[in-house]
Amino acid sequence: MAPTFYVGSEAGLKKLDEYLLTRSYISGYQASKDDLTVHAAFTKAPSAQYVNVSRWFNHIEALLRISGVSAEGSGVIVEGSASFTEEADAAPVADAKAAADEDDDSDVDLFGEETEEEKKAAEDRAAAMKASGKKKESGKSSVLMDVKPWDDETDMKKLEEAVRSVELEGLLWGASKLVPVGYGIKKLQIMLTIVDDLVSVDTLIEERLTEEPINEYVQSCDIVAFNKI
Repeated sequence: MAPTFYVGSEAGLKKLDEYLLTRSYISGYQASKDDLTVHAAFTKAPSAQYVNVSRWFNHIEALLRISGVSAEGSGVIVEGSASFTEEADAAPVADAKAAADEDDDSDVDLFGEETEEEKKAAEDRAAAMKASGKKKESGKSSVLMDVKPWDDETDMKKLEEAVRSVELEGLLWGASKLVPVGYGIKKLQIMLTIVDDLVSVDTLIEERLTEEPINEYVQSCDIVAFNKI
């Protein structure tokens, strides 16, 4: 049974925040259509008090920007879609017919109370990890960066090659695109994922991207978005 998310009320946002406490995305281990569906339900950015929702929302916003999808649009209506309002009730309205057809044992309440079996399973996993001496995996961050050339004569292909030539443990370069900034000049906008304990973005910029030989192409770098994942 597909999970139900409701962002039109404080109670719904609180439940979504709890759901995202241990997850980077709505489903799976990378952004998917599920994230876009939930993201589209927001009429404005969530309050910062919902830390996990805000982290997830800002990360999806950054992914949309790097993909080139950032315009507000003029507004459309999709028949059959649900409308979310702040004044709506906290509990989502379930489809009675679908609920009747579903077997009770197959229902999964993502926001329900943790069962005794789930608690025991979590305790067993923690004990097994402690016994094996395995360290907790370091946190990761997704970064969107603007890399600016010296002028309009800078070879942007070579600039990107120079940027991607930087190899560090815990650093993974992602998607990129060229963005016009005026007067025939374009900047490189690029995504990167870092392991927080291994890579400092400030050090990456100051000691690698703006130093020789890369500074032959790179004039400066700016962090556009920085989100924990």
